[in-house]
Amino acid sequence: MLHRFGLFALVLMFCATPAAATEADAIFARYKEASGAARWDAINSQKSTGTLAVGGLTGDFEAIIDTRSGRSSSHYKLGSVEGAQGFDGSVGWSRDPGGEVTQLDAPEAKRSAATQAWLDAHGYWYPARLPAQIGKPESRERDGRSYEVIVATPRGGDPLNLWFDAQSRLLTLVEQKQGQDLATTRFDDWREVDGLRLPFHFTIDLSDSSGHVDQRNRTEARITSYVANAVISDSDFAKPEMAASARIDNAAGITRVPFTLVNNHIYADGSIDGMPARFLVDTGGVNVLTPASAKKFALQGEGKMAGRGVGEEIVDVALAHAREVRLGDAMLANPVFYVMDLGDIPKVEGFASDGLVGFEMFRRFGITIDYANSELILAEPPKFIVPAGSKSIPFELASRIPIVVGELDGVPVRISVDTGSRVSLTLHSPFVREQVLVEKYHAAPEAVTGWGVGGPARGRPVRLGTLKLGDIEIHDIAGDLFTGEKGAFADPDVSGNLGGGVLKRFTVAFDYSARRMYLAPNATFARADAHDRSGLWLMGDDEAFRVADVARESAAAAAGLHVDDRIVTINKQPVATRTLDEWRKFLRETPAATRLQIGYRRGSVEKSATLVLADRIPPTFISIK
Repeated sequence: MLHRFGLFALVLMFCATPAAATEADAIFARYKEASGAARWDAINSQKSTGTLAVGGLTGDFEAIIDTRSGRSSSHYKLGSVEGAQGFDGSVGWSRDPGGEVTQLDAPEAKRSAATQAWLDAHGYWYPARLPAQIGKPESRERDGRSYEVIVATPRGGDPLNLWFDAQSRLLTLVEQKQGQDLATTRFDDWREVDGLRLPFHFTIDLSDSSGHVDQRNRTEARITSYVANAVISDSDFAKPEMAASARIDNAAGITRVPFTLVNNHIYADGSIDGMPARFLVDTGGVNVLTPASAKKFALQGEGKMAGRGVGEEIVDVALAHAREVRLGDAMLANPVFYVMDLGDIPKVEGFASDGLVGFEMFRRFGITIDYANSELILAEPPKFIVPAGSKSIPFELASRIPIVVGELDGVPVRISVDTGSRVSLTLHSPFVREQVLVEKYHAAPEAVTGWGVGGPARGRPVRLGTLKLGDIEIHDIAGDLFTGEKGAFADPDVSGNLGGGVLKRFTVAFDYSARRMYLAPNATFARADAHDRSGLWLMGDDEAFRVADVARESAAAAAGLHVDDRIVTINKQPVATRTLDEWRKFLRETPAATRLQIGYRRGSVEKSATLVLADRIPPTFISIK
């Protein structure tokens, strides 16, 4: 049995010629003979219980499988957190540690569910249940052992590699792509139960594009019992109801919360367990606290897993429980926070916060973001009101972030909607390569374009033409092309990530229950995105700004500025006279060819330079035809 355990464990065209199918069938038949032979024909369900270990957390699980159809459900407890997930025969679902229940209806989630169902239904033995395309077997050596490896692609699913031990004939290893990573599941400790030979131990590892495996995210399961032909019912696999642990504490069922927009990020004041807190509001994230903030709120983190964001670095992640978290009158009871070091983000923002509120709030409430008036409106689902003049855009969920479909300069796209991103639109590297976008858009040289969990994100700035989302056309987007191999922007399942640079042109509302985003253009809708004309990526650093990056072939490079220079004045004004966000706006919107005097320190030496602002991308879109 190969199974997944919510966010902790990890999910698991070949055209077969008749000869290849015959060879593969023989290998499948030898596996069946070695693990129970004809006894499998009488098995219609399986229930297993056992122990789990992930990232320093331990606990128990229970899993039920309908082996005739591939329906499944599993429930786990790790440390003090609990969760579940399942497949009802049509679509997958998950219940997060905070209690949020989500139907997973994005194409990549459906493919994953179909692949898992094929494995659970033993489709390699019973193709009439769930068929697959089967490739020609290949002999391979690994860790001193010989294997027969078969590539199988279940109907509607993803390809996976099945490794059969040449000596034991058993299926001992399964490999499957998971986004930009490779999930590898190993089975061992085979024992006999009622005439069936079953694995009592398995591990799941993720390896990145370079083959690196982070042991913090290894899932290890040990089976304590298998029960064949357990009594099952449809309710065992159905999506559970979400517990009522959220509310608006006023009679109207609606609360309005002012926010500050910094670097295209939404910051709102709230509270944790009655103590004031400041949050970045992020559709693309989960509830997050920094280690210092967790200590401030007397929340104890447990476990040590690995987290990854837009940057390439991987950070430690622990889990902590609070009694409640609030934004205005909106309250979530017993929230789970992911505790992680946000690194240099406060210096990048020039604005401090305690962490993030994200998916958990958006899943529980209807949320409207009025960028023009700097106001969040949270409503209990029955009280949610669609913004006046808005267009409805359907979205899907693969995990927690909304994904919409559209068209970019005539090319179909699937893009995630992320209020936690400062940029307008970042296009993912697999899509960039597939569409040859560096050449198509005459991209500027690579530079730092953003900063998040895991450090800086580098991209190649471009001016994009028209993004169509439903009936809305958005013009003159200052975007960037990610060309790297690691981080969130290397995900091949979506084309790009839509951030605050575009979203701020609208009043934006989200109804997760109805899977709808609503966009109502505001007064800035038709305004072309301004793009930095300096070539500097600046970080807040006491009374100076540290230069964290100098874009190649930019105004800053021509002026002779270097990484780690400390800028103290711009046009003879001390940098402390404005916020970092205000200076970034100044360097975007001041016309090209403007000459600026820059006072800076290099080590202990005071220096000055003349910075002549220059466009790194065209100020408006130039036809690519």
